[in-house]
Amino acid sequence: MDPEPPEPVRRIVHIDMDAFFASVEQRDNPELRGRPVAVGGSSARGVVAAASYEARPYGVRSAMPSVRAARLCPDLVFVKPRFEVYKAVSARIRGIFARFTPLIEPLSLDEAYLDLTDHLQGRSATAIAQDIRALIRAETGLTASAGVSYNKFLAKLASDQRKPDGLFVIPPEMGPGFVLPLPVGRFHGVGPATAARMERHGIRTGADLHRQSLEFLTAQFGKAGRHYWHIARGIDHREVRPDRERKSIGAETTFEHDIHDLPAARAALEPLAAKVWRHAETRELSGRTVTLKAKYADFRIVTRAHSAERPVGSAPELLGRAVAMLPQLLPDPRGVRLLGITLSALCPPPDGPAPEQLDLFG
Repeated sequence: MDPEPPEPVRRIVHIDMDAFFASVEQRDNPELRGRPVAVGGSSARGVVAAASYEARPYGVRSAMPSVRAARLCPDLVFVKPRFEVYKAVSARIRGIFARFTPLIEPLSLDEAYLDLTDHLQGRSATAIAQDIRALIRAETGLTASAGVSYNKFLAKLASDQRKPDGLFVIPPEMGPGFVLPLPVGRFHGVGPATAARMERHGIRTGADLHRQSLEFLTAQFGKAGRHYWHIARGIDHREVRPDRERKSIGAETTFEHDIHDLPAARAALEPLAAKVWRHAETRELSGRTVTLKAKYADFRIVTRAHSAERPVGSAPELLGRAVAMLPQLLPDPRGVRLLGITLSALCPPPDGPAPEQLDLFG
């Protein structure tokens, strides 16, 4: 019996728009070009939704409180977000993708995976990625970075290599070695909290992760341990899924210093709520369930969830629902090292205005 032929090497492209929201604003307003720009509110409770490349050397980042961003960059120009414009531009960009493949998995308004394996038409994936970038520039006036590789994990890493306005290719022979010197914090599925936990085990780079056994990683990280074992070897079998259904939208952050009181926790939740709502809004989604997650200094994790008949209608309402659960978690003598907010039971946003949400701290 003849052996089965090996599976073909996949051609995966990850396209990531460069500072998308801020770049759209600079494109539409010539006075903003070359200046540090933050998309978001400039009020005391405002949060940066996106930062231009001119603002990033000052340390300005998305989800950062606007007050802190203004301190870091005194010349920062704040622009109110125009999500309808961003959605329209994103739709044009996806239309460009569709000229080359039907296998498109959007991750957000500004990035997507494309599977070109069966849609090359005698060309290379690299050449097609270059064409896509050129069309985006010609038809929208914006720049995009692209990563090309044989799986999603490496394609996403590759798109970060030459930002902005760059292209990078990781071929199969280069993949396993490429991940070894990288910090684990750059790996898909390794957030700040997991990276800190890995560091306590001496795992700081891909090479450190590669040295760990599958048994050790699954014992320490559960089901995710198998994923970490694979990506440390440049392996990722996830398919590009055009019909991928999102079940929740969340964000979390690990603090430099543990939080012990309610006002500090509330302040920490503001940028998280803004980030979650921004991602929900760009996908035209809301949710009926809000989950608040806390990790204490002893690494015990506790979650509290609240479901309502009416979906969340705004970022302040999302924040209010999360804040209302805080007294169930704090104060605590151990202190909290991580907080997170997740929106689930996803559904279309409500039509009418949200009912008044009382603030725990008046």
